[in-house]
Amino acid sequence: MSQAAQREKIATGEGFIAALDQSGGSTPKALRLYGIPEDSYTSEDEMFDLVHAMRARIAQAPAFTGDKVLGAILFEMTMDREIGGKPSARHLWEERRIVPFLKVDKGLAEAENGVRLMKPMPDLDALLDRAVAAGIFGTKMRSLISAANAEGIKAVVDQQFEVAHRIVAKGLVPIIEPEVSIACPDKAKAEDILLEEISGHLDALGEDELVMLKLTIPTIANHYATLIANPKVVRVVALSGGYSRDKANALLSQNTAMIASFSRALTEGLTVDMTEDAFNAAIGAAIEGIYQASIT
Repeated sequence: MSQAAQREKIATGEGFIAALDQSGGSTPKALRLYGIPEDSYTSEDEMFDLVHAMRARIAQAPAFTGDKVLGAILFEMTMDREIGGKPSARHLWEERRIVPFLKVDKGLAEAENGVRLMKPMPDLDALLDRAVAAGIFGTKMRSLISAANAEGIKAVVDQQFEVAHRIVAKGLVPIIEPEVSIACPDKAKAEDILLEEISGHLDALGEDELVMLKLTIPTIANHYATLIANPKVVRVVALSGGYSRDKANALLSQNTAMIASFSRALTEGLTVDMTEDAFNAAIGAAIEGIYQASIT
């Protein structure tokens, strides 16, 4: 796989990144919204079989191509499986021209100072080596900010960049995701602090150390314009954060050059019992709407 071609597509392409990386904690809800209640499966293995089938169905839909979907973030178990008879990452790039990313965090630690840091990742280096071997281009890792607490936000950004350095050293491009909760009572202030902390870390990066940022759509439109313009940042993408797809699209469209990386908002309205025609029409409409919001 050509990493240069993949980087060019992510950096300059028109479109968005699909987040197909529901983990063990978020999978039951994703399946429930898809029309599969928790009493439909009896083990974690069965649960992951079901969610992989959902992801594979999306990934093979006619509209799910590199024309409008620049990249897709995979869960570790998805990377290890096949889509359309090929390993998932290879299928995405070779069949769809969609750049593959991998979720590498292990979930969130307990809340402290208004934030939740990432849990320890003792097997990160081994996972990154597997990702490189599988043809993964980049990674994603999420923290959560729930209050405008300067100490907490600093800890989140410090941790994110500390891990990002290790990911860059493996030849991968990390997506740094310090999510600001849309329920944060002082969201705009938290975003001010976050912007300052991220900017300081970007200034300290080496010349060939490149990262991506996945951020909550800001309260003040174009708040992250300086990050988007920073040469160390390949792309700034937005998470939907619990907004409906229509709301997320409307807010995103107000932010120039920020593109979507939606998960729940992408799969909103898809159900397991849809006919293939109905399913393909629904995912096609979702992709078109998110694409339009991403090319503003």
